[in-house]
Amino acid sequence: MRVVFMGTPEFSACILESLAAHHDVVGVYTRPDAVRGRGRALIASPVKKVAQELRIPVFTPNSLRSDEAVRELAELQPDIVCVAAYGAILPARILELPRFGCVNVHASLLPRWRGAAPIERAILAGDEQAGVCIMRMEEGLDTGPYCVHRATPVGEKTACELTREMAEFGAQALLEALDLLEQDKAIWKDQGDSGLEYANKVEPGELNLAPTDSAEVALRKVRASSDAHPSKCLIAGKSVRVLTARRVHETPDVSLGQVAFVTKRLYLGCSDGAIEVTELKPDGKKTMEARAFAAGVQDIKSRRIAWEALRD
Repeated sequence: MRVVFMGTPEFSACILESLAAHHDVVGVYTRPDAVRGRGRALIASPVKKVAQELRIPVFTPNSLRSDEAVRELAELQPDIVCVAAYGAILPARILELPRFGCVNVHASLLPRWRGAAPIERAILAGDEQAGVCIMRMEEGLDTGPYCVHRATPVGEKTACELTREMAEFGAQALLEALDLLEQDKAIWKDQGDSGLEYANKVEPGELNLAPTDSAEVALRKVRASSDAHPSKCLIAGKSVRVLTARRVHETPDVSLGQVAFVTKRLYLGCSDGAIEVTELKPDGKKTMEARAFAAGVQDIKSRRIAWEALRD
């Protein structure tokens, strides 16, 4: 098949690599280079980097709604357009252009978690399963029918772990869907509305921790966090990012908002118990084990040390 691929983050780049090994990817669309880091340098998306390595033509339009953008895509003569976390809406003229239409690799078990942040929302909601669907694209937001899906237990996986897994599943499912389409054997299943949820994007500061969180909510926030959306709080007045934490099966004597350092383990008191922080990153410093951080906090063993939400 002649395929045009559209995607932007690392999730999409993994799928592109697999797709290009089996089909003729004639063009790749990704979001324009973005300003990143302290040096304010323009950085190419992970998808652009992979496409350049594979010597596939790259297109970075700000919008796909112009006559020029539609004409440019039409000149590639794609049989199908495959989308995975592209980050822009496809207008009707684009959706109708390829003979097999446009399909989306969506990282949820549709109709649950239509929208921008399905993996994070699945973790935050405590879903037992996450997954990926190959969906036929319509003008609505993730409303189209799907023909192939994969599922996996969420357990205590982090957003990064689930994203990597969903990328692998998504690549497999996409190749299967393309084979079915070529053979005219694809069976499309309407989503319906049962269990429908919208995966709104994660807002800045949404995953920050607060003593009023339950222990389970705090742990879900940590697992759903990432470089783009960290879980932060103040411990002994120091701003830290909590990277890993775990359940406490034998709850230490620590009350809401209190910090306990017992047998070289760092505990934060939540509304209904405590969590153990195992790894963190203080602002401006390197990642460290929680016990190394605690060793630098005076009077931490006195139980007079508190933790709190970041101040606005």
